[in-house]
Amino acid sequence: MNRERTIQVTNGWVMLGVNIGLVILATALIVGFAVGAEAAKPGSGGPNFWLLGSFIVTTVVVSISCNGHFTLQPNQACVLMLFGAYTGTVREPGFHWTNPFNTKRKLSLRAHNLNGQMIKVNDRRGNPIEIAAVVVWRVQDTAQASFDVESYQEYMRIQSESAVRHLANSYNYDHGEESEITLRSHVDEVATALRKELQERVDKAGVLVEEARLSHLAYAPEIAGAMLRRQQAEAIIAARQMIVHGAVSMVQMALKDLADKDVVHLDEERKASMVSNLLVVLCGEREAQPVVNAGTLYS
Repeated sequence: MNRERTIQVTNGWVMLGVNIGLVILATALIVGFAVGAEAAKPGSGGPNFWLLGSFIVTTVVVSISCNGHFTLQPNQACVLMLFGAYTGTVREPGFHWTNPFNTKRKLSLRAHNLNGQMIKVNDRRGNPIEIAAVVVWRVQDTAQASFDVESYQEYMRIQSESAVRHLANSYNYDHGEESEITLRSHVDEVATALRKELQERVDKAGVLVEEARLSHLAYAPEIAGAMLRRQQAEAIIAARQMIVHGAVSMVQMALKDLADKDVVHLDEERKASMVSNLLVVLCGEREAQPVVNAGTLYS
């Protein structure tokens, strides 16, 4: 496994001045050669070919040296390789110069958003669901990203899809046991588990996963209707349970207040009738129509 080595390189502006000086020198050499060749007299030995040779050498050196210049923007790195061997990574933004024979590969260190495609998979109960995730990631180790995987972007995409599939198979969509984590009801816990698993998968690519969350979660179309009806039925049952619980509490309170304040004395049969009437009023879906008793309580 490769590990990143951060190195410092030569300031590009300094070497730019050197290269400009070499260009000026090459120009002076070729001008001197041309002037000498034109002024040479027959029999004087001809032009000065040392000037021509120096011009050629200087031109070649300048041409090679200019290949060593490169620039880096903020949150950008450059991986340097010399004849196949990893030399190091430059992370400092600016104008730089390095060995002209180094191969330079620039990598972005900015955060990337990976919007995963919607995947159809079964949850832990075997129910078909549709799921997708969004992942925020960045390159952390440039050497691993460059040399340990063929393409870190493609590797990241494939591993993200695999992690989402495994996550869906590990949890129920909903309706879990008490304190059981489900995909629908425990969003933060599921996101943490997804990020942890994905980080373990992409460590070898030198990638840091900053955030991973589900962006889409639903039952597959073939069972969505049935599951929706089940959810509606469960919601109605839960609401009815709450209504009944509240109604029973109110009836108990009414009977207790009547007895404590000695408002009226009721036998067991009348208490049962009162409880029945109150429960009908409190639990009914429609408003009750009162019937006024003009006689005595027992008529």
